[in-house]
Amino acid sequence: MTGHRDHPIEDLATVVVPDAQLIDVRQPDEVVDGMLDGAVNIPLGQLADRLDELDPDRRTVVVCRSGARSSTAARLLVGAGFGDVVNLAGGMLAYAQGVPR
Repeated sequence: MTGHRDHPIEDLATVVVPDAQLIDVRQPDEVVDGMLDGAVNIPLGQLADRLDELDPDRRTVVVCRSGARSSTAARLLVGAGFGDVVNLAGGMLAYAQGVPR
């Protein structure tokens, strides 16, 4: 089994391909100010119980506030048999500080 890979959020367009599933693992009160386009909110604490909502054969990209929870989520997904898992390093904090819109 291989691990996930970290990818800078500043370059998210290269990993969020058309067939990718983008998962925001922040808490609902954290996403009220916005999420990345196309993201689905599945808080980290619920992820293990909601794996059936995801397709393990598609690329799964995970994001959180800083990259720490999404790294944990990425390890959980790999352990559950997901083959192509990408953690957006730096999270939404990095995104807010300089990703061109």
